Amino acid sequence: MLKFEDVTVQFAGLTAVNKLSFEVEQGKIYSIIGPNGAGKTTVFNCISRFYTPVSGSITFNGEDLLKRKPHQVIEKGIARSFQNVELFAEMTVMDNLLTGLHPQMKKNILSIALNLPSVRRDEKKAVEKAKEVMKMLDIEHLAEEKVSNLAFGNQKMVDIGRAIMAEPKLILLDEPVAGMNSSETEKISELILKLKEELNYTVLLIEHDMSLIMKISDYVTVMNFGQKIASGVPKEVQNNPVVIEAYLGVEEEENAQLV
Repeated sequence: MLKFEDVTVQFAGLTAVNKLSFEVEQGKIYSIIGPNGAGKTTVFNCISRFYTPVSGSITFNGEDLLKRKPHQVIEKGIARSFQNVELFAEMTVMDNLLTGLHPQMKKNILSIALNLPSVRRDEKKAVEKAKEVMKMLDIEHLAEEKVSNLAFGNQKMVDIGRAIMAEPKLILLDEPVAGMNSSETEKISELILKLKEELNYTVLLIEHDMSLIMKISDYVTVMNFGQKIASGVPKEVQNNPVVIEAYLGVEEEENAQLV
């Protein structure tokens, strides 16, 4: 579904991503891990078309993603949540979720201004869809609450919910459990598995919580200083001495592993 091939990203001479290659299969949970500053979020920003690589290619379902503008990426079926929650703080949860449908709303200004029946029907469908997503996330009781009044964990849920509203083929989740307690982390873990198993989404995940990564990932790529240093199923990566050294900064004994 998604293919990176020898992608390099530089900023003023600094190489943030260095000849990175990987492939994400449809219907899988694919995780990218690595220490802070490894280049993980830069990868997401390339997919979202916020950044343009200096070399290499990125294809999505066989189409050159680098020829697309940011607003066209979501139209192609890619949606994302953000490491630092990017929501409309003074809008309600319901209204934030409805913004996730904006790329699908094709009505012209005149029909909206006249409040034609077709517009009202679309609005009703959008509200019902938002209610379904809120129920899935267990936040339906917060529908009319301003996002600025929510606890951080619920803000994260809204951010993910907005991405789900677009019904993407591929959903990018950037550190979805950062700052969450164990109970909230478990809920997100269950949600991500549900996205894959019940809704047939493909998930590309960045996360520092190794327990979560090892529990739900089908495949893992490890980055360090912009380069891929390992790839494989979770168990292979967990026991890879190069990965252990990258995380811990020292050579470990043979029986050391990430948990």
